[in-house]
Amino acid sequence: MSKNEKGGFWSTPLTSSAIKTDRVKMPEMLLGYLVGPFGALLSSGIFTSFLNKYFTDVLLLDTGFLSILQVVSTILIVAANLIVGQLIERTHCLAGKARPWVLLSALTLSIGSLLMFIVPFESEMAKMVWIAIAYNLYYAVAYPIYNTANSTMIAVSTRNSQDRGALASFTNIAGLGVMGVGSMIFPILVSNVMGNDQNMWLLVMLAIAIFSALTIFLQYKFTRERVTEESMTEGEEQKNSAPPLGEQLKAVTSEKWWWVIILFYMVFQWSGAIKNGSMSYFCQWVVDATPLGGDWGVAQTLLSIMGAIPMAVAAVFVVPLANKFGKAKVVFVGQIVGVIGGIIAGLGGTNIVPVAIGVAIKCLGSSPACYLILAMLADVIDHIEFKSGIRTDGLTMSIYSSLMVAATPIMNAVFMALLGSGYDATATAQTAATQSTIGISYIWIETVAYAVCAVLIAMFTVEKNLPEEQAAIAARKKG
Repeated sequence: MSKNEKGGFWSTPLTSSAIKTDRVKMPEMLLGYLVGPFGALLSSGIFTSFLNKYFTDVLLLDTGFLSILQVVSTILIVAANLIVGQLIERTHCLAGKARPWVLLSALTLSIGSLLMFIVPFESEMAKMVWIAIAYNLYYAVAYPIYNTANSTMIAVSTRNSQDRGALASFTNIAGLGVMGVGSMIFPILVSNVMGNDQNMWLLVMLAIAIFSALTIFLQYKFTRERVTEESMTEGEEQKNSAPPLGEQLKAVTSEKWWWVIILFYMVFQWSGAIKNGSMSYFCQWVVDATPLGGDWGVAQTLLSIMGAIPMAVAAVFVVPLANKFGKAKVVFVGQIVGVIGGIIAGLGGTNIVPVAIGVAIKCLGSSPACYLILAMLADVIDHIEFKSGIRTDGLTMSIYSSLMVAATPIMNAVFMALLGSGYDATATAQTAATQSTIGISYIWIETVAYAVCAVLIAMFTVEKNLPEEQAAIAARKKG
């Protein structure tokens, strides 16, 4: 029986992959790793910048409740990501092991992103119960399904390290694009159109949910798992089962390069999360927007543009530089540049000009890590396969996804706790202590984190012997 006959549901014209080539080409890059992830992550990009503000300013929820909710939810989020990772490892079908979950998330992610904006209650207690449920349905159910599967796609798409670098770059451009929408376009909508009107928030998020479902389906259609297909043979049922979780854990935790790259990503991502979560507060209460007409939304858009331009330019150069000098070296230099930019922004105080210049330099420095992190993780997965003989895509990417998803609620909780009772959403100005807290959260925490990341990535040398290790894996499979 052929694979198509045995594929059943997965071999229909609607569900079969549109990608037939063995090498990664532009349609796959654009639709599978740029357009698809952009639509899928759009709501998350908006939530990163504005979910706290929606909770405090539109729903008028207590900051103490929000801090507790996001810390407690992190337990569920991490558990969900680990469970999804193991489900992916144990999924064997014609579509692959990650792509079926991408398809499922077209439904779960779009619905999950909408529920927090359908709040049919007036009492504060009822609102808090509804938001607690809706928040966890999105972050602990819908988002882990998509993000773990999406993260796994880089490692299983191809073994070609340069192609992986390109795919990782496209995926992270999509992620940065949604952050740009959340921090550039959305602030103007909020400050000039949506305001504190809950119905307007619901209408906008409904449109985004529909867009997400359509683009996720495009991602599913225009991707292919070539590494997964290596274990599939014509006329034979897929019999390989995932190694026991304990064996996978032993393989990853005994590898020093795995720890280095995971710790690097955690420090990098979590410091960025508190920066993103505090950005709208910084623009409204700290930086002087007088030169921009006093509109904090325009100030946030300006800072976002100043950050987005160098990152967009860097997208052209990062992968070629990484191919020539190595991923780790390019990321190391970028982190040093980011520290310099952060110091400039921090010393700028409330002056929009030096702050904007510093933000631009800092974002330029962060771009190599943003674009290459998934490719470096995929390299580590190959290195572990060379040493242990097993693939750990699902486990590694579920931990990666856990760190990514948990970053926003944990660091938002930290930020809410730092603000404490000193923050007054109805005031015309905040106290000096509150402004200082916001400034530290937006600029200095990430700046210090970049210095730590530079030290970590300086130790990362897994690329040195990777071609020989991949050749040995191929020879082992042939044998």
